[in-house]
Amino acid sequence: MTRTHFGGGKTTGFGMIYDSLDYAKKNELKHSLARHSLYEKKKTARKQQKRHKNKKKKVRGTSQANVGADKKLKE
Repeated sequence: MTRTHFGGGKTTGFGMIYDSLDYAKKNELKHSLARHSLYEKKKTARKQQKRHKNKKKKVRGTSQANVGADKKLKE
């Protein structure tokens, strides 16, 4: 990752160094791992995302967190 300074002429870069791949997978952010193809996000259909969003809007308060939960978990 690099960062430029105001006025130009100076750029700073840094990198993350880990002892092992397992340690990196455990502690690194998911989007950083995805750049190196070490993590793949579960993809949901756009229609399903919209349906979930609109279902959450009909519920009030903290119970919104439970809207998408499986029925098995509720029992």
